Amino acid sequence: MLTDADRLALADRLRAAERDRKPIPPLVRERPDLTAADAYAIQLVNIRRRAGAVVGHKVGLSSRAMQQMMGVEEPDYGHLMADMRLSETEPADPARYCYPRVEIEVAFLLGADLPGADCTERDVLAATEFFAPSIELIDSRIEDWAISLADTIADNASSAGFVVGAGRVRPGEIDIRGIDAVLHRDGEPVARGRSDAVLGNPVTAVAWLARTVARFGVRLRAGHLVLPGACARAVDAHPGSVFRAEFTGLGDVRLSFAGGAGC
Repeated sequence: MLTDADRLALADRLRAAERDRKPIPPLVRERPDLTAADAYAIQLVNIRRRAGAVVGHKVGLSSRAMQQMMGVEEPDYGHLMADMRLSETEPADPARYCYPRVEIEVAFLLGADLPGADCTERDVLAATEFFAPSIELIDSRIEDWAISLADTIADNASSAGFVVGAGRVRPGEIDIRGIDAVLHRDGEPVARGRSDAVLGNPVTAVAWLARTVARFGVRLRAGHLVLPGACARAVDAHPGSVFRAEFTGLGDVRLSFAGGAGC
């Protein structure tokens, strides 16, 4: 079993990998006994070390295909921090990341607190002020994305950044399960999907998240952003890449990368 000192040491390695842009071998290679509970504890160590506020959460492994690939039966989650917010107009610096990829997601902007352990899909819809188009930037501090479930959880569910477009639609004005999305890279479509790829309904993912974080004494609060999971496959980002994601009924969102080199 891992001790607090063991978990702290693994958190230190992940923090250094992110800071220095030097990916590390999978944690489970050294510690095959690393559990999901240990991994969430490691994630929280590094979240508490970061400057700035928690502005929301993201859900990962929200498609059935990804869950089957990882051998799990439920999603995972990570934290969204204020310093992870990206701009549609200013290029992201690829040198900040190790293996950046982008995913397209329907963002939930909460207008009220969500209940915890008893949160339902009805509660999520009642608390959501707006849906919005978004791109999540994911990254791995584990070499070559060779991740197990425990590795990605410890690594903040591979989250690295996010950008939210200007579009805002209230829940009663759109069918959240039927939003088509397409991602363009440098003007060419590279990924397509639909919002119901996320557990059949992204609202289900947000309700799961609210119930799950409640186990750790965490609540999803008014003003928080929730990314419920990707509508389509992740796409590699390179220096100079320009992405645009279009969502039917929601509008679009853009993310570009400056020239340069990552780690």
